[in-house]
Amino acid sequence: MSLTAESLAAELLTADHSLLLLIDLQSKLAPAIHNNAEVEQHCRWLVEVARELAVPVLATEQYPQGLGVTVPSVLALLKSEEILEKIHFSAYKEPHIQAAFADVGRRQIILCGTETHVCVLQTALDLVAAGYQVYLVAEACGSRRDSDKQLALGRLQQAGVVIVSREMVAFEWLQRAGTAQFRHISKGWLR
Repeated sequence: MSLTAESLAAELLTADHSLLLLIDLQSKLAPAIHNNAEVEQHCRWLVEVARELAVPVLATEQYPQGLGVTVPSVLALLKSEEILEKIHFSAYKEPHIQAAFADVGRRQIILCGTETHVCVLQTALDLVAAGYQVYLVAEACGSRRDSDKQLALGRLQQAGVVIVSREMVAFEWLQRAGTAQFRHISKGWLR
């Protein structure tokens, strides 16, 4: 496989081509997730950075009547129209979510949420198949069992999903130091 300059450039995230998608960070599921407090904190931080840099944010809720709504700390950062209910494990199987993606018009999708080996994995695979560039923030994803998360990360990477950290996302979105945005966002790196 040969890499062209265009394919290499396409791998670098930019704020004006990105969409942050939070998958199923729901109140009744969260307590069962391995390292759930850290996953929630990292997701919240990513939303705050996205807001600072005008990156659109969408969030899904899998059958909220049963699994509850989005966890309060993240829900407080979202607008009601950014929360999309789903019944399929893959968010991209829902026509109204496909329409939301089309409306936003971004090709780089940054994923985080739960569960890595179910809804995050199936959404990511469908997004790759649909031609999106998909980036999964490893520390901002979780499963009930860490072994399931690790298996999912390996499978996703083999399928063309780029596994990243939250700081990789932030630094690529920022592109340079010395700006007011950089100073404001960099204060959060100690969290």
